[in-house]
Amino acid sequence: MTAEETHLLTTSRFDVVERTSQTDTGQPIRRQVIKHPGAVTIIPMVDEDHVCLIQNYRISVKETLIELPAGTLEPDEAPELTAHRELIEETGYQAKSIERLHGFFLSPGILNEWMQLYLATDLTPGPAAREAGEQIDNMVVSWKQAMNLVQEQKIRDAKTIVGLLYYDQLRSGSRE
Repeated sequence: MTAEETHLLTTSRFDVVERTSQTDTGQPIRRQVIKHPGAVTIIPMVDEDHVCLIQNYRISVKETLIELPAGTLEPDEAPELTAHRELIEETGYQAKSIERLHGFFLSPGILNEWMQLYLATDLTPGPAAREAGEQIDNMVVSWKQAMNLVQEQKIRDAKTIVGLLYYDQLRSGSRE
């Protein structure tokens, strides 16, 4: 199914377009879509049993959320390099090893953002290089505490829930 596209808005991080297509029966469909360059999220394992989460103020929801560090791909930047860069920027940690675990769409009903999940290990602490205006604090917790934060619904960020639960499955060896 091909779709025609009309440009509506350009911002520093994404574009908004209107896509027009047809159903199999020929009925027209018109949807506004956010086009995003893609992003990464990182599970920074400080050691075998501790993960570095961040507390990040999100103006869109007017709350501080508990999240995995993440960031948007720069033009022509490989996702693995984005993962290294964002880990340092948001947490200060540098990883000797970054491994891609998975990729997923965040909200395909309105957004084409493809997020790639990375595991960062063999970390060395250092100063964070946060962007101006970012309100982020590191939060190193045990793996069990991280799972409890998900179960208690204290973590409400989708990428963080997906990343932590997926990696928990890998850690427990229950991948089928």
